[in-house]
Amino acid sequence: MIKLYTQPGQGQAWLAQQRRKSPYFACILGFTATGLRPGISAAGATPTDRQYTAIADAEFLINGPRPDPTYPLPPLAQGASPVLISRAVVAGLAMPVDLFNSGLPQPPAVPCHDLGGMPAQCVLTGAALPLAVVEGLVQRGLTWGEQYPIADPLRGGDRYLLIGECVVGGTTTALGVLLGLGIAAAGKVNSSHPHCNHGQKLALVQTGLAEARLGSDPDPLAVLAAVGDPMQCAAVGMVMAASRRGGVLLAGGTQMLAVYALAQAVHRYHGIPWEPTQIVVGTTRWVAEDPTGDTVGLAEAIGPVPLLASQLNFSTSKIPTLRAYEAGYVKEGVGAGGCAIAANLTANWQNQDLLREIEAIAHTL
Repeated sequence: MIKLYTQPGQGQAWLAQQRRKSPYFACILGFTATGLRPGISAAGATPTDRQYTAIADAEFLINGPRPDPTYPLPPLAQGASPVLISRAVVAGLAMPVDLFNSGLPQPPAVPCHDLGGMPAQCVLTGAALPLAVVEGLVQRGLTWGEQYPIADPLRGGDRYLLIGECVVGGTTTALGVLLGLGIAAAGKVNSSHPHCNHGQKLALVQTGLAEARLGSDPDPLAVLAAVGDPMQCAAVGMVMAASRRGGVLLAGGTQMLAVYALAQAVHRYHGIPWEPTQIVVGTTRWVAEDPTGDTVGLAEAIGPVPLLASQLNFSTSKIPTLRAYEAGYVKEGVGAGGCAIAANLTANWQNQDLLREIEAIAHTL
C-alpha cells in the first residue's frame, strides 16, 4: 500500500520507525488569489466556488457529512473532494486533528487556530505577501512545531506529525517558490486537472518573478513574500521545528515538495536547525505517477528527500466521482495521500479497507 519513489533507504527507515505509531494531523489552510484565475484549478467549478473550498473542506474534515453544513463542499467539474479520503481515515483511526488558519478570506465554521496571516495576492503581482507577515507565520509555525508531543512518551505518547494543507491554486505558488529558489521545476509540478496546465502556471509565475527582481541567491523568505502563499510560510516553520523532535510526514505532492525545498533554503540562509532525516513527503499514486507532471524528477531536483505514495486505487469503485481519480482528476489535497499512508502504517489498512470507508462517506453525499 506504500511505494517509495526516491531515497528508498531513508524512506524505509522512516517507515520502520513510525509503523504502528499514531499520528497527529496538522492541517494548514490558506488562500491565494491565484486560485481565482479562470482555469487555474479544478478544486471548485467556478472562481466563486474556489473561495470557499478550504473552509468547506475543513468543516467536512472535522464534522464529516452533515445534512446542513455551514459551507457545503463546492461542486467540482469532475471527481470528489479529497477530503473524503482524509475524513475516512481521521474517523477510522480517531486521529487527532488541529486546523490552522494561515490566511483565509473568512474563518471556517469549526474550531481553528488563527496564525495571524492573510490571504496572498496573485503570484503575477510579485508581491504576494508582506515580508512581516511571512516572518510572523514562519515564527508561529516554529512555535507550534515545538509543541507537538511526538517521539516523547512523557508528553503524550510516541507519535509522528502529519502536516497537510488546503490551498486552491497552491501548485502554482509552489512552482513560483521552486523557481524562485533556483530549482528547475518548470513542467514538473502537478495540478487538479487531468492534464496539467503548465503553460498557464509558468506564465503567471514568470511575470511575478520578473516583477519581484529577487536576484540570483535570494532570501527564501523574500521568495515567499514575492510568489508564495501563507500555508507555505507556516508549514516550513512547523516542519523544521517538529523534525528536531520526531518524525514528520509532509502530506502532499508538489506543494509539500516546495515546503521541503523551503526548509532546505531557510536552514542554509538563516541557520534555523532542522533534521531532514526525520522528514518524508507522502502523497497519492495519482500524483507520484501523473504522466502530465514529473513529481519524481522534481523530488530528485530538490535533493535527498524521500517521496512516498499510497497505492490507493479507485478503479473498482462503483461511485463515478471516485473513479474520476483514475482519469487524472483531483489527485490530492487536505493531506489525503498522507492520511492513506497513515492508515496502512498505523492500522494496516489495505485498499479494500480504505475503499470501503471512503465509499461509505461518498454514498451520503
